[in-house]
Amino acid sequence: MIAKIVKGKSFKGVINYVLDKAKQTELLAAEGVRYKSRESIIRSFVAQTGLNPKVSKTVGHISLDFSAQDRDKLTNAKMAQIAKEYMAKMGIVNTQYIIGRHYDKEHPHIHLVFNRVDNNGKTIPDKNDRYRSEKICKELTEAHNLYFAQGKENVKVHRLKDPDKTKYEIYDALKAAVPKCKNWNELTTQLKKQGIETTFKYKGNTDEVQGVMFQKNGYMFNGSKIDRQFSYSKIDYQLNQNEREHEIQTKQEHSHSQNQSSVLESVGSALGGLFDIQPSGTDYSPDEVEFQRQQRLNRKKKRRRPHL
Repeated sequence: MIAKIVKGKSFKGVINYVLDKAKQTELLAAEGVRYKSRESIIRSFVAQTGLNPKVSKTVGHISLDFSAQDRDKLTNAKMAQIAKEYMAKMGIVNTQYIIGRHYDKEHPHIHLVFNRVDNNGKTIPDKNDRYRSEKICKELTEAHNLYFAQGKENVKVHRLKDPDKTKYEIYDALKAAVPKCKNWNELTTQLKKQGIETTFKYKGNTDEVQGVMFQKNGYMFNGSKIDRQFSYSKIDYQLNQNEREHEIQTKQEHSHSQNQSSVLESVGSALGGLFDIQPSGTDYSPDEVEFQRQQRLNRKKKRRRPHL
């Protein structure tokens, strides 16, 4: 389960999107609005924003996306229950909302639309909402025994739109390149081949690097925003590890090569000693030399044998 959070100004636009007939929308729950028609829902939301004109972005819109593997267990009632638990944990309470389910994608997903101006005219807080949302999604996924997706590898990049599409392309490039590179020069060269520019952020006017950014297709992302493992410090640590492992491997290979040479020299010396008994200019093996020596001895004995 993951959540995508959007804040806006137009209830008309988001309500028309969520209740679009082309998406076969089912309205699962609603609170504080007149849902006789799409227009009455919009008017209800707009009317309440008048309680606090200071709030510029009054529209709260969150999509909750679930794994396709959970399709059979996610009934409308179950999804509505999870949505309400999510809102409560996020502090989205005492305000108007609707929950609509869409069927335009292979994975189950619902849309929450809520008024950031609550029933008393106070603002629904959004401080650190994405960080809090990520944590809550993990809690609810575990609590409801839902499928845990294995990171970004399962994301269908071809279905994404920019800037998310470009972000995941950079993620894939970093995932493949970082383990193979030994320093930043190698990494930036590899990324450049894929149209990705690397920029470093420095501390004040010093040479101390504080962060790294990657740019492609006109979009720029901090390394940590692409994925936590791609912050400057974590990439730098991995590159240093790669360099150390390469040095160790090189030393081991050199040492192994020297040991082999020493062994061959020793064997060669030993074999040379065995062949010292060969007559000069011959190619006889030791066995052949010994056989010939025995033959000569036998001939000498025959010559010395007394005649009867």
